[in-house]
Amino acid sequence: MAAGNPRCFLDISIGGELEGRIVVELNAAVTPKTAENFRALCTGEKGIGTITGAPLHYKGVRFHRVIKGFVIQGGDISAGDGSGGESIYGQKFDDENFELKHERKGILSMANSGPNTNSSQFFITTTCTSHLDGKHVVFGKVVKGIGVIRAIEHASVGDNDFPITDVIIADCGEITTGSDDGTSNFFKDGDAYPDWPADLEVTPSEISWWLSAVESSKAFGNEYFKKQDHKMALRKYRKALRYLDMCWDKGNINEGKTF
Repeated sequence: MAAGNPRCFLDISIGGELEGRIVVELNAAVTPKTAENFRALCTGEKGIGTITGAPLHYKGVRFHRVIKGFVIQGGDISAGDGSGGESIYGQKFDDENFELKHERKGILSMANSGPNTNSSQFFITTTCTSHLDGKHVVFGKVVKGIGVIRAIEHASVGDNDFPITDVIIADCGEITTGSDDGTSNFFKDGDAYPDWPADLEVTPSEISWWLSAVESSKAFGNEYFKKQDHKMALRKYRKALRYLDMCWDKGNINEGKTF
C-alpha cells in the first residue's frame, strides 16, 4: 500500500447471509477529493445529507447493478436503485482527473450520468474496461475480496441488471493505519485462514502449509455440520476446496490421501 493512502472495508451480505469483506485502497495522492468522498461515506462521519436527507453513509446500501464480466455498481444512498445519491460536497461534484485507468479487474471508479456528475455512486470493475477511461474517475482499487466480488457478480439479476437477491453493504468503515484488515477470522469463529487464498498477505510455498489449511477448513466445516448449521458447513467445505486447488497448483500432492 502506498504511504498515506486510506484503506476502507465493505462487508457484503447476499440474500441476508454475510458473504465476506472487500478491502479497498483509495488513491488519495492522485484523487484526494474523490478518495475523501468515498472514505467519509464509508465511515458515515458527515451525518445526514442536506440535499436528499439520507445518511451520508454506505452502511445498509445495496449494489443495484450487476453486470457479469463488466462491473458491480452501488452507493446510491438515497434511492437505492441508481437514480439517487449525494456526495459529501453536495449532490454532485466535478470530475477530479482521469489520470488513473480502468486497466484491470478490481478498479474502484465513480459512476456518473455525464461529465461532472459524481455523487455517492461507485462501481468496481470485474475485468479491464479501458473504454471507460476519460469518462469515469478512477480513485482506488480492491486489495482484498476479489472472491466476494465474484460472488456478487454471479448473483441473478432482473430488469436493468438489478439483482433479484439483495446484495447489501452490511457494514463499512475505514481501516486505521497498522490495524488488521479483518479478512482473517471474518466470521469470528477462530478460523485464522482467509476465506479466499488470494487474500493472504504472503503466499507460502510449502505444500504442508496448504494441506494444513485444507484440514483446518474441513474441520471447521465438520463442527458446523454437527451443529446443523449447514450453510456455514458448506461455506467451510468450499473454502477447503479452494485451498486444495492451490495444493494441486503447487504439485506434489499424494493422490492416495483422503481429504
